[in-house]
Amino acid sequence: MTTYLSHLSLIPYDVFANPAASVLLPIALGTTVGFSSRPKETQRTYHAMKQPPLRPPPQVFGPVWTLLYGLMGYAAHRVVTRYSSPLVSTDQVRTLYSAQLGLNLLWMPLFFGLRKPILALADIVSLVGLNGYLTYLYFSVDNVSGWCQVPYMAWLGFATYLTAGVGYLNNWDISEATLAKRV
Repeated sequence: MTTYLSHLSLIPYDVFANPAASVLLPIALGTTVGFSSRPKETQRTYHAMKQPPLRPPPQVFGPVWTLLYGLMGYAAHRVVTRYSSPLVSTDQVRTLYSAQLGLNLLWMPLFFGLRKPILALADIVSLVGLNGYLTYLYFSVDNVSGWCQVPYMAWLGFATYLTAGVGYLNNWDISEATLAKRV
């Protein structure tokens, strides 16, 4: 599967080699995407949608994602700099990490920008699968890196539940016009 992926563009090795850069890059990108989605409008949309049980308040997402982005960056740093696995090359790990980060950053524009929960669900299901594989690879190289992925995987599972729940409860339509009828 990963044989052809290494030819895709990657996050440069130097980012992974520097622990601070490796941790700060996903935090900075996630923060940028979060603020570019107009947080006040996103919160209004969040409150207007029918929500599944167990939904957290919107203020929880920023701190949780900041922590998870930091953990994912640290795990990637450790794997790339301590690499020794017969399963996959360093370039392939970097490519898979880059792909999962791209999918992660794409979710918010799909869900809150385009208001397409079905596309956001497809994105997050792909993200869960890719990160499940990355977690497996990380454990094969470094246990600390593998364990850094576990909270991320748990949160992705919860986020998948929330995405599917919102989609289902809102008949897969969270357009502005539909939500305006509820207010």
